[in-house]
Amino acid sequence: MSEDVHQELASRMLEDARECIEKGDAVQASEKLYKVAEEAVKILAGRFELPEYEDAMRIGRWTTPLLFRAVGRMVARLGRGIRHCWDSAWTLHVEGFHEARLDIESVAERVEDIEELVRLLEEEAQ
Repeated sequence: MSEDVHQELASRMLEDARECIEKGDAVQASEKLYKVAEEAVKILAGRFELPEYEDAMRIGRWTTPLLFRAVGRMVARLGRGIRHCWDSAWTLHVEGFHEARLDIESVAERVEDIEELVRLLEEEAQ
């Protein structure tokens, strides 16, 4: 997928997540917010020409270890905040979606971390 497709998917998922929060659906909001973060990491990895991006293209998909390694490499360029945002996204994915253990307030508290990833994405586009 092109960067534009990933960017569009992230934007759509962020709006969908906000709607899920308004409806009180913590599970779906969690997964949609995670997807926003995942798409942001993929786009940034491509822009930075990280080896993880090349590996994902070679094998035809992103894996969890590739995403975590890509975030780790991005710390040098973007600061430690990106790791915090990714950790929030991973919490949403595991505890919010797979385990359904987060309430709507816990999900809503993490929206700003996901929005921060989107801001980083926009800043790096300039």
